Amino acid sequence: QVQLVESGGGWVQPGGSLRLSCAASGFTSELWTIAWFRQAPGREREAVSCLSTTDGSTHYADSVKGRFTISRDNAKNTVYLQMNSLKPEDTAVYYCAGGSITTIQNMGGALKIYGMDYWGKGTLVTVSS
Repeated sequence: QVQLVESGGGWVQPGGSLRLSCAASGFTSELWTIAWFRQAPGREREAVSCLSTTDGSTHYADSVKGRFTISRDNAKNTVYLQMNSLKPEDTAVYYCAGGSITTIQNMGGALKIYGMDYWGKGTLVTVSS
């Protein structure tokens, strides 16, 4: 079993920054891909970014490319999402997810990730003035 716990959410003004953390515990060797998703009120959940723990490759949705950065600290079993230049439309609950055999696609700028086996409970990010 794997447990994922997110932290770092909160309120920030437009243009501000936040760093989300996803701490993994348990059989973390099963996590070949770790991803961040978000779900805004009244909208479907969408993939934001993901990172391969095998080769370090990263992927981003076009909506966050150039503003968000995903990274990891292997010693701490933690994955981060640095979010800069935040916009009101970034307001959402952000979820960390992990899986072993995954499929990653970019469809018209939208990032699609299939095969996530484990999910955290989410952390709320609110961007408003």
